Amino acid sequence: MIANVTAVTDDTDGVDGMDGERADGERADGPAEGRWDDGLIARRAAERAAARGEQQAVRALRPTPPLPDRPPSNPPPSDRAQGVDDDYDDYDGLLPGGAYGGRLRGRLDALRELVGLSRTRLDATTLAEAGRVLDEAAARQRLSARHTVVAVAGATGSGKSTLFNALAGVQISETGLRRPTTSAPIACSWTDGAAGLLDRLGIPGRLRRRPAPPGFRDEALNGLVLIDLPDHDSAATAHRDQVDRVLTLVDAVIWVVDPEKYADAVLHERYLRPLAGHAEITFVVLNQVDRLPGDAADLVLDDLRRLLDEDGMALGEHGEPGATVLALSALTGEGVGELREMLGQFVQERGAPARRLSADVDAAAARLRPVYVADGRRPPELGERARAEFTDRLAEAVGAAAVGQAAEREWRRNAGKSCGTPWLRLWRWYEAHRALGAGIDPISGQTPAEGEEEEITARQRVEQAVRTVADAAAAGLPAPWAQAVRESAVRGAAGLPEELDVLAVRAGLPRGRPPKPAWWPAAVLTQASMTLLQIFGGLWLVGQIVGVLEPQLLPPVLVMLAGIVGGPLLEWACSVAARGPARRYGQDAERRLREAAAGCGRARVLDPVSAELMRYWEVREQYVAVTGLSTTGR
Repeated sequence: MIANVTAVTDDTDGVDGMDGERADGERADGPAEGRWDDGLIARRAAERAAARGEQQAVRALRPTPPLPDRPPSNPPPSDRAQGVDDDYDDYDGLLPGGAYGGRLRGRLDALRELVGLSRTRLDATTLAEAGRVLDEAAARQRLSARHTVVAVAGATGSGKSTLFNALAGVQISETGLRRPTTSAPIACSWTDGAAGLLDRLGIPGRLRRRPAPPGFRDEALNGLVLIDLPDHDSAATAHRDQVDRVLTLVDAVIWVVDPEKYADAVLHERYLRPLAGHAEITFVVLNQVDRLPGDAADLVLDDLRRLLDEDGMALGEHGEPGATVLALSALTGEGVGELREMLGQFVQERGAPARRLSADVDAAAARLRPVYVADGRRPPELGERARAEFTDRLAEAVGAAAVGQAAEREWRRNAGKSCGTPWLRLWRWYEAHRALGAGIDPISGQTPAEGEEEEITARQRVEQAVRTVADAAAAGLPAPWAQAVRESAVRGAAGLPEELDVLAVRAGLPRGRPPKPAWWPAAVLTQASMTLLQIFGGLWLVGQIVGVLEPQLLPPVLVMLAGIVGGPLLEWACSVAARGPARRYGQDAERRLREAAAGCGRARVLDPVSAELMRYWEVREQYVAVTGLSTTGR
């Protein structure tokens, strides 16, 4: 007969017995809250994902190598301070010194960096799960690495307390027909040093027990801390809350099911399916097989395996990593020895805390995937084409082409003033003054109303250019980062139209007269000669008419015609010669204004958008490091 135990826990004063809150249990209905995120680790699940053309962030599974009993002797002081030794670099688990080693340490560092970089871009709710995982990782590494905390969970009447007592070898958890029998978590620790772990679970000293006395206990379970949980389907909400809280903190879970409720939807939808990524630290035990006749136990066990497979939980068969599934009877002891042996091997490996944490990191990464990876879309970037189109739109908005054309006209107008005939220059002066009287700008040829309309249109073009480049940069980004890119573009665009207006004045039409080419003085001198010929010929002809000079009609007429024909002909030749320099002068003015507008747009819009994209790629790299595999859309 099993004897009662009076020993209590390591560091606390304990009292035998327990609060015996008893009530008839009912199955809990309603939506499941506080679920853990799902992360499939089964090979078959990964194969299905590959067949759909999607690459899941699936953790590469392998059995954790056993941790040596103690670290190598005389490690360097710096390594002793950190609890890490070079011999543990390949150990992916919790080290005796209180740190994580191997790949897990890198993933935790990447997750910490990821959360830090994302705080200003993502809301606290999105990062809550990742923050919880980091907090739990920090809390667990400060506690004993020699102990493995295993919770025994199950539904009302599944016999989990009976199994708990059978493993402990003593009557610790009260069993009975009335439900629920267990109202608070009860702990049983095989060795000393687990007080910190139990404090973390919130288990008071009066509910901490020891197994059978030395000589009667199974020494293979040294290091095991077994927790008997309340019923997960209890009618008491406080009981369910305790189950949910403790399940997020323990290193492994033994799920106890019975032949009647092994397919219960609450168990599968609220716990097993969300915990599919934690298969390596999960035991699923079909209890009460003594009640099944013949080969019915094998049929029920096969159906249980089928349900677990549908839940996405990998099964540890044929040497593959996954959940352990077995049948037993806690009442008769059938199969309990096999479970005890498996638990002993599991505890001695000391890899459960790291496996649990690695699965939590997988679940957190899977939950964060939508905010870091946008499947089926091109990688986000601000390419040269988008930059060039943005620059062209700004140049159009600032009127760079119009300024270039105005500069070209101004150059040719000045050439006409210098090389044109005085009579045509007089006519042009008259036309210019008449235009000014009508309120028309002689350079742009626009009225003030047309200028205001053009300014409004320019502002609209600037806004359109900013929206277009922001959309181009945000294409392919997850929603939060796309919003951050658009907001950075909008912030940079504030005041951009006004600054472009200032640039149009400063870098637009050059002040003063355009520079004159070397041939202009000769052209001006020749044009003056043509004018003098006209005047000389006219005076000569007048002198003959009034009788001062001898009448010779032909010579003065020829001289005057030479001036009259030569002047316009010279002006036309100069205008042809001025086309090339005028065009280059206008192009230079357009280029200067375009470059000024491009520099302004780059500093106020493109650079902030590029910085936001670089920040996204930084966090994306950290996310890749967290998942341990490359992601799609890269």
